[in-house]
Amino acid sequence: MLSAFARAFRTPDLRRKLLFTIAMMAIFRVGSFIPTPGVNYPNVRQCLAQTAGGTSLLGLVNTFSGGALLQLSIFALGIMPYITASIIIQLLRVVIPRFDVLYKEGQAGQAKLTQYTRYLTIALAILQSTTVITTARQGLLFQGCSLDVLADSSVVTMLLMVITMTAGTGLIMWMGELITERGVGNGMSLLIFTSIAAGFPSGLWSVAGGNNGIRNIIIVILVIVVVIGAVVYVEQSQRRVPVQYAKRMVGRRMYGGTSTYIPIKINMAGVIPVIFASSILAIPTLIAQFGNQSAGWVQWITSHLARQDAPLYVVLYAVLILFFTFFYTSITFNPDEVADNMKKYGGFIPGIRAGRPTAEYLSYVIDRITSAGSVYLVVIALIPTLMVVFLGLATHLPFGGSSILIIVGVGLETVKQIDSQLQQRHYEGFLR
Repeated sequence: MLSAFARAFRTPDLRRKLLFTIAMMAIFRVGSFIPTPGVNYPNVRQCLAQTAGGTSLLGLVNTFSGGALLQLSIFALGIMPYITASIIIQLLRVVIPRFDVLYKEGQAGQAKLTQYTRYLTIALAILQSTTVITTARQGLLFQGCSLDVLADSSVVTMLLMVITMTAGTGLIMWMGELITERGVGNGMSLLIFTSIAAGFPSGLWSVAGGNNGIRNIIIVILVIVVVIGAVVYVEQSQRRVPVQYAKRMVGRRMYGGTSTYIPIKINMAGVIPVIFASSILAIPTLIAQFGNQSAGWVQWITSHLARQDAPLYVVLYAVLILFFTFFYTSITFNPDEVADNMKKYGGFIPGIRAGRPTAEYLSYVIDRITSAGSVYLVVIALIPTLMVVFLGLATHLPFGGSSILIIVGVGLETVKQIDSQLQQRHYEGFLR
């Protein structure tokens, strides 16, 4: 692997792409520490030191921003508005036929959908920045800290902060597209990778505090290694459905007669079901924070939904992940469409008739694989909660199975792209 890295940096074109990617990732991290105008940064640092940091609603956003959210930096929102906008645009394909038509038009339609995603990202950034600033203004961003994190609460200052955070989101989106165009790998995914990986050292340091710190940190590192191995194994696994194409004459030339397969991954939904489930369960907590803290319904939500180790929270979390896994897989993989395309080009699955029987067979295979994939996602997502319960940690882990899932997935995809570029130049790549 080290020799492969050396060959990559000896290749001028690939070296330029790698250095450009690293430079964009470094700029992204630097921006995470530049405070937004109007923020009392010394008070923010004191509140970070006094509290565990943030509500359950903002915890996910803080993870994807690399800790920039709780520092109220110019990149406080991170890449989360773009992720949300992309998911919404994909889901709207089911509701709005025009979006589905654009998706099937090829490059021109994809460019149009990308433009819609950018507009929606800016709109969501304005909404989320307003929410974050309002939460900070009311003292809800850092629970247990009485210091005022905003230097000025005037309307002009609030508007300036909203504009700054929204502009930061737009800049991050532009940087991600630049990485995709001129660097190596998917830019947005690499920025998410950077944000999550940046929180691992501080996360391990927080685990080391308290009683049995050395034992806990060793156990956490061993669990991380085991989870990474399991994630790599599952993410690389796929069910290959064989497809045979019949021979056909077009003019004087014969086409077809080849054999291929349809690769079906165990986890086709990725980490999206975990993001959806976390976001939905965090909404009641946000609503409760704006209500009367002595009210019965607020106390019930605080006891059962605000704590990630509460039994009701764990059950609802698992059920939502199962539901969204099946839901998102049904959107991204349409057996009827695949069967129609196979029939159109003379393809068939051996032993299965073309048309409706093929669609039913693919649905059967997808349902079985998705069942295993959804259980796998639930286990991965619940690892932080299980470790807190069994290790008796005083604080929740700032990283979890979903973070490892993202890091491993992005890492594998980036290594594959570097590997393919090395092999194009007749070099031996990373993967053997």
